Amino acid sequence: MMQQVILVNEQDEAIGVMEKMEAHEKALLHRAFSVFLFNKDGLMLLQQRALTKYHSPGLWTNACCSHPNPGEEVQTAALRRLQEELGFTTPVEKAFHFTYKAAFDNGLTEHEFDHVFVGLYEGAMVLNEEEVSAVHYKSIDAIAVELETMPHLYTEWFKIAFPLLREWMQKNNFIHAAA
Repeated sequence: MMQQVILVNEQDEAIGVMEKMEAHEKALLHRAFSVFLFNKDGLMLLQQRALTKYHSPGLWTNACCSHPNPGEEVQTAALRRLQEELGFTTPVEKAFHFTYKAAFDNGLTEHEFDHVFVGLYEGAMVLNEEEVSAVHYKSIDAIAVELETMPHLYTEWFKIAFPLLREWMQKNNFIHAAA
């Protein structure tokens, strides 16, 4: 069965469902989430998207991101995708949300109301090779430098979410070592 996404308005109120690829072809706003994880030293877990992904293959991004299924709570979906992509779950909390729109070379457009979750993790991982090529932890400062000097290495949504996350972390005193 084709994955469906939840179409939403600018207030994240559900207004319908649509097959995922059709929503991306039509650039319709839909609900999504991004999970950012850190280790005890404040380093961020990054994943490199599998080379077979239909957009942004091989690019670095946050721990995981996806779309909740119709009827599924966003936080539940975030935990499900951590398990499906990285082979573990860990408690996450909602930090903030933002809306973005990014067009890709393949004709698809991400137009998402993105719920951002944060958490801590540094245990074992079992990577789903269909989703993830590699993972590593990196400092916030090193990521910021790479986004300035080599932005082509990162996904479009990560480039938008990262400064928002950094600002949220400073305001909320989240992981002193990461700030």
